[in-house]
Amino acid sequence: MTEHELGGLDPEMIRATLLEAADAAAGQSLPRFRTSLAVDNKWTDGFDPVTAADREAELAIRAVIGRRFPDHSIVGEEWDAKATGSRFAWIVDPIDGTRAFITGVPVWGTLIGLMIDDVPVAGLMAQPFTGEYYLALPGEARYRRGSIDAALRTSGIRDLSRAKLTTTSPDLFVRGGGALPRQWEAVSTRALTVRYGLDCYGYCQLAAGHIDLVIEAGLKNVDIAPLIPIIRNAGGVVTDWDGAPADAGGTCVAAATPELHRAAIEILQGAA
Repeated sequence: MTEHELGGLDPEMIRATLLEAADAAAGQSLPRFRTSLAVDNKWTDGFDPVTAADREAELAIRAVIGRRFPDHSIVGEEWDAKATGSRFAWIVDPIDGTRAFITGVPVWGTLIGLMIDDVPVAGLMAQPFTGEYYLALPGEARYRRGSIDAALRTSGIRDLSRAKLTTTSPDLFVRGGGALPRQWEAVSTRALTVRYGLDCYGYCQLAAGHIDLVIEAGLKNVDIAPLIPIIRNAGGVVTDWDGAPADAGGTCVAAATPELHRAAIEILQGAA
């Protein structure tokens, strides 16, 4: 890993910023987890929850980034973007999986990523209840929990019939309308097994080799951009359903191997 791959930024400074920002967010989210917390709905039709934990955790992350890199832009889930015109932009989802958060299930996580010229180059997912960190910088993807510090590596599964597949909810495809439910069914019925409800945790389990394929739709950029470096540096492949970059959100296919990714894309496009 070189500073050139990070636009001249010090890799250790990026690593330290990601970890400090995640810990600052945990100081706001963890004390509120599994408590009687007021929940607001962002949508007038349907349900997209947000809590004080989301808002305060994002402010804590922004404070760390702003102190270390005052000239960098920040794009967050809960507050207006800080646009500085810099080629460096931090992308933040303080609690990815707020539905999991408000139901007491520890598969939510804090997502923080660094983009250079709109390309994600570093990212982190932190789950403060379990004490886990999934962190990627150019050329590396690591898992940390307590004294454990290990490289992340995808499973190597190539055959869809052997693949453990996940998506957060089948509702993602129903809300998208069109051919999305038919496309999801075409892939999910060919997989070995399907697991629901994991949010960002599912992508990290793919990077760790426990899940082989993640397929989703209706994503925002904050939902996926911080996870892309983790998946890629662990050996995985991630694009949208057309094989184009998934950085901006929308649809997503994340796979353990190029072969598995290709198989999923072919089925999705064939069922469109």
